[in-house]
Amino acid sequence: MSDAIVVIPTYNEIENIEAIIDAVFAQEKAFHILVVDDNSPDGTHKKVIALQDKYPDKLFLEVRKAKTGLGTAYIHGFRWALARDYEYIFEMDADFSHNPKDLVRLLAACENENADVAIGSRYVKGVNVVNWPMNRVLMSYFASKYVRFITGIPIHDTTAGFICYRRKVLETIGLDNIRFVGYAFQIELKFKAWKLGFNIKEVSVIFTDRTKGKSKMDSSIFSEAVFGIIKMKVRSMFTR
Repeated sequence: MSDAIVVIPTYNEIENIEAIIDAVFAQEKAFHILVVDDNSPDGTHKKVIALQDKYPDKLFLEVRKAKTGLGTAYIHGFRWALARDYEYIFEMDADFSHNPKDLVRLLAACENENADVAIGSRYVKGVNVVNWPMNRVLMSYFASKYVRFITGIPIHDTTAGFICYRRKVLETIGLDNIRFVGYAFQIELKFKAWKLGFNIKEVSVIFTDRTKGKSKMDSSIFSEAVFGIIKMKVRSMFTR
């Protein structure tokens, strides 16, 4: 039984899913994987089912009825993991924008450097982004600057989605209280963990844009972040 599980949400990732699963299982650490698939029309979940014969007892699958937001997919995965004995619970994309080799570095930050939350950060040491158009790099970079300004959170990459959580963080945050469903979900979890006094460490990684499949980003994602963060900050001023 592994003490670490990687939660990978998917929607139409048939071109990437087998390769990313193989890459995670190729690491020295014996990670487990939970794929949370939103009933992908391209049959992503069917490929995962086929791979379970290759990776018995360490590759798991949850299929949801429909696509209802990245945040809800992760919360579904977190609940599944917390119902079992995993101490370290990871978020990671399926498209290789997050390098599976960096999983062990995030884990080491928690195991050896006393971090409760280890963030794979694009911006803690300059800007480490490959293959993004400049307008997207600037939007992401200044979105994190904006979040830091509004909330005061001492994190350079507030929108990062490559993270290792100790289970006590997710247990303490209270997943029922998470309000965002899109990419602002990433900001909300970091903000709540920081407000609760957990030790957060950023680990510098190189983010590489997907080469296969289609990006799920759209303008509504940024709208949720821009307008929702102010509401989140105000609410936090009236809650403990």
